[in-house]
Amino acid sequence: RKVKGGNIDVHPSEKALIVHYEVEATILGEMGDPMLGERKECQKIIRLKSLNANTDIASLARKVVEECKLIHPSKLAEVEQLLYYLQNRRDASAGKEKKEKSSKPKDPPPFEGMEIDEVANINDIDEYIELLYEDIPDKVRGSALILQLARNPDNLEELLINETVLGALARVLREDWKQSVELATNIIYIFFYVLCFLQCSFSQFHGLITHYKIGALCMNIIDHELKRHELWQEELAKKKKADILLPENQTLKKDYEKTYKKYQGLVVKQEQLLRVALYLLLNLAEDTRTELKMRNKNIVHMLVKALDRDNFELLILVVSFLKKLSIFMENKNDMVEMDIVEKLVKMVPCEHEDLLNITLRLLLNLSFDTGLRNKMVQVGLLPKLTALLANENYKQVAMCILYHISMDDRFKSMFAYTDCIPQLMKMLFECPDERVDLELISFCINLAANKRNVQLICEGNGLKMLMKRALKFKDPLLMKMIRNISQHDGPTKNLFIDYVGDLAAQISNDEEEEFVIECLGTLANLTLPDLDWELVLKEYTLVPYLKDKLKPGSAEDDLVLEVVIMIGTVSMDDSCAALLAKSGIIPALIELLNAQQEDDEFVCQIIYVFYQMVFHQATRDVIIKETQAPAYLIDLMHDKNAEIRKVCDNTLDIIAEYDEEWAKKIQSEKFRWHNSQWLEMVESRQMDDSEQYLYGDDRIEPYIHEGDILERPDLYYNADGLIAPDGAVSPDFFSDYHLQNGDLVGQHPFSS
Repeated sequence: RKVKGGNIDVHPSEKALIVHYEVEATILGEMGDPMLGERKECQKIIRLKSLNANTDIASLARKVVEECKLIHPSKLAEVEQLLYYLQNRRDASAGKEKKEKSSKPKDPPPFEGMEIDEVANINDIDEYIELLYEDIPDKVRGSALILQLARNPDNLEELLINETVLGALARVLREDWKQSVELATNIIYIFFYVLCFLQCSFSQFHGLITHYKIGALCMNIIDHELKRHELWQEELAKKKKADILLPENQTLKKDYEKTYKKYQGLVVKQEQLLRVALYLLLNLAEDTRTELKMRNKNIVHMLVKALDRDNFELLILVVSFLKKLSIFMENKNDMVEMDIVEKLVKMVPCEHEDLLNITLRLLLNLSFDTGLRNKMVQVGLLPKLTALLANENYKQVAMCILYHISMDDRFKSMFAYTDCIPQLMKMLFECPDERVDLELISFCINLAANKRNVQLICEGNGLKMLMKRALKFKDPLLMKMIRNISQHDGPTKNLFIDYVGDLAAQISNDEEEEFVIECLGTLANLTLPDLDWELVLKEYTLVPYLKDKLKPGSAEDDLVLEVVIMIGTVSMDDSCAALLAKSGIIPALIELLNAQQEDDEFVCQIIYVFYQMVFHQATRDVIIKETQAPAYLIDLMHDKNAEIRKVCDNTLDIIAEYDEEWAKKIQSEKFRWHNSQWLEMVESRQMDDSEQYLYGDDRIEPYIHEGDILERPDLYYNADGLIAPDGAVSPDFFSDYHLQNGDLVGQHPFSS
């Protein structure tokens, strides 16, 4: 609601000032665009009963400006001049003339109330109140006259002060709303006007609404009218069915036509009542405590039921209300119960632009829920939303909903069967700004995670155009999309052969770090057999850069991690692995491993580098003989992370195959580990034995009994002479151990 001050005039006959102003009440959309509203040119009369020849004009002018918020302080001098004119005007204190008829608002509301010839006058308010105590027709007439007064903002203040009229209106609404739709509509309109346009008493009037329980009455009225509408439809359906079964019966046909015509008239009046009642509730819902009370009275269920209507103005109001409520989880859950998505899908698309716009924004709020996103796909919204991408009015909000849907891997492939991807690519290439819109590029990044979508993206010169734009504007998000494209095996990955040099050229300290991260990630995905990584490393002098970034604190963790992954990729090449080993990268990786030992992702990727390097003779010897990498791998054999254990085991198996000394140490550690596990089982069994005194002999026996452990050679992990095929321990094993008090003991090379 906006109020804009205007001119100030003197009253033609009274000692009063007339302040002209404009009031605009509007329901705004998500982006601030007006969805539904009214504008009125209004007047406020400031009566100056104490004004006389001895009045201090300067003091009175200051008081008027301070108390009337419609007058800007800069108009103080103008107010003084007008007051001076009134003070000296002849016959200013003469008897009041009959008040002139108030001018009608510029834009009247859609509902005018009962058609009457009489023009309401504020001085006759008592007569109108008396009509409220008569029969229903008189009550309708009296409420219509008071509604006329309420439509003129000059009268609202006096109506508010008059507790008799408000109390009488509230009583009539409470007792007789079922008797007349017109009566209920008139009275709710009166309260609506006072609530929306009485600016000075706006916050106070919430208390009056609560006092008279107008909100609760409106809820009851809406619920009753919706149920009554269902009965009308059932009756109409029965008569239509009878007409269809006996088409030759003219009596039935006329009866149906008469009922249908009556139904249409009733619906028009009912929808006026529903609209003003919902409008009033929507204003009251600005108070979250009042909104909670509405929720407890099933406002969501009523609103979702009202979605079955065909009146565009009513639907805009209903969807706007639902959109406001949908930001709270409890309300959203109520909407789920009422299958709201199935009801909204019929409005996408629709001829009414404002209704379509607010419906899409409600769907956007709902699309944050995973289950509702699933429902949107099931009811066929995906192609409908895709079609709206071509319309500038709905493109943004439709794209946001589609982005949410694309977050689910189950639905990514479905976009390949619409015209969505060609439209997105067109938007990308035609974007005039250096950086692509965040919603658009985020959507594209998600879609690029699916192989089928990537094939469509790369059709023609798709990849070439993306690379050209990304490298020109150094856009990290666009490069992230390209990185997602590069992860898919097959023909699309081979297309990157032409861009390896361009990507490698971006790996430097001169470029933005986020952009370099995505370029490194893209290169790391290029596991291509025909790619000469040694040539790439040498030509673009990448080895010093990679080694420098491995130093603790030299860069952000995200960049360092991508460097490690890149090293793992190029280490698959024999000559590259040797080049990296000679540069001293392996000790740098071990130092990094120490620094990042709590980060599982770092640990796993560094171990993977070791795994790649032990495949090659040159780097295998360096790792085994010149570094402590195997010792670190042994320490990580029993890490809590399954992926780390898996990579460690595979790497240690290769080391054990080529180095007999490390093989013994590895088997020793495995034996020690399993021995400690056995000891834990023994201790557990001893605790179970102690419980027999409490619970008797009925207990579960341990899976491994005493004396069984030496009869199970499989626990020793048979490997190259450590345990013979028949299960006997080889002599070489005992060389590092000796008997002490009947137990086999020894010193682990890494124990303290």
